[in-house]
Amino acid sequence: MRVSHTAVGGVAAPGVNPRRKDAGMNISTAPPGIASRHRFLRWKPAAYWLATAVVVGELGLGGIWDITRLPSVRELVTNLGYPSYFLVLLGTWKVLGAGALLVPRRALLKEWAYAGAFFTYSGAVVSHLTTGYDLGEVPLAVTMAALTVLSWALRPASRRAPRPASAAPPGSAVRGTRGIAHAALPRGRR
Repeated sequence: MRVSHTAVGGVAAPGVNPRRKDAGMNISTAPPGIASRHRFLRWKPAAYWLATAVVVGELGLGGIWDITRLPSVRELVTNLGYPSYFLVLLGTWKVLGAGALLVPRRALLKEWAYAGAFFTYSGAVVSHLTTGYDLGEVPLAVTMAALTVLSWALRPASRRAPRPASAAPPGSAVRGTRGIAHAALPRGRR
């Protein structure tokens, strides 16, 4: 008779191999919501890095293409109504933004880079829609804007800007007091 490690009260379960992991029923004691949240937490870093890699790759490569003023990129930008020198400015900021997203720490710099990337992609959507030129670029720009937001939302705590500690949260004033604005009024106007 073999003794099972999962036997209740020390009673042996005949024919059970103790070295074989039970592939039977899920005996998790955590509620399903918590269990699924933990499963998501394992995928959160992978999703963050995947979205970030795509955004950084597009910013970096697109920025280099803009700076070098590739003929196809120059044609696109001039047909959208922008001057060709705009490419160098935009490309420089794209490359700097890609670097900012990769550098460790510097959370505030990353916030600015995310904002710049989102402005770039949303501006591209608006430019294409208003001019009607090369509307096939719109889904790509929308996807890049969504990946930028996803990367921003999934970033780990070490890559987030610290929240400023406020003196008192809204609505936490002591009840029954008149407040600073009311106390500052002359006595006749209260």
